[in-house]
Amino acid sequence: MVVDAGDLNAFVRAMFPIRDHNPSRRTPFVTWSLIAVNVLVFLSYYPLFSDELALARFFFQWGLVPAAASPETFVTSMFLHGGLMHIGGNMLFLWVFGDNMEDAMGHLGFLGFYLASGLAAAAAQFLSDPSSTAPMVGASGAIAGVMGGYLLLYPRARVDVLIILIIIFRIIPVPAWIVLGAWFGIQVAQGSAMPTGGGGVAYWAHAGGFVAGLLFTLPAWVRLGGPRHWNRNHGAPPYPETAARLVRSEIPRVRRQRRGGPWGRR
Repeated sequence: MVVDAGDLNAFVRAMFPIRDHNPSRRTPFVTWSLIAVNVLVFLSYYPLFSDELALARFFFQWGLVPAAASPETFVTSMFLHGGLMHIGGNMLFLWVFGDNMEDAMGHLGFLGFYLASGLAAAAAQFLSDPSSTAPMVGASGAIAGVMGGYLLLYPRARVDVLIILIIIFRIIPVPAWIVLGAWFGIQVAQGSAMPTGGGGVAYWAHAGGFVAGLLFTLPAWVRLGGPRHWNRNHGAPPYPETAARLVRSEIPRVRRQRRGGPWGRR
């Protein structure tokens, strides 16, 4: 059984962020590269999904197995995923929140922050159940760190959330502190209810990565002014937000014409 350290689906089943209203001022090369590396690694072993035994053997070798952990698997496990929905959800979260963190920290600073958050998340899961023999795979421990840092820097940035209620689909803008705070609360609650194993989801990796990311972001927050950074913009981004708006079409509207005929109007 693979313990999924990156499965955001517990939160995504009902609602998930699709974009934020927080523009970045520099090209997020590291965020794009991390997404590309994760996708390429996933594609490299995707054929193994047709052979359950071979896939399990692969995850036991390169995933983080707490009972037989090695230093390299703390890193390699961050770039493995257990399926298309798994990697798709993780990369979506990284796409939404990663560019602003890279903007605030710089390219190399963000890369170090991402890897450190992932290692902290893996350590949190390891400490929660060091005798576990289930391999842990996934990037969401590191991505949880990105979310924790984003919460500290931009608590009131608006995030467009897609809410799915059976057959009802609706997109609404929600402050980041609600979206990310709710996600963190779910991880802690589920981790407390299932402290060992997590029913296939490594909740303590998520929670640990989130807290680590928040702490690792403190130097950037202080550099930006600390509480003054919040007060200047009331927790919103320090530059005009982007927004998706409907605009009036420039194509002239043609009214329908009624025509008469031998059978009257039609």
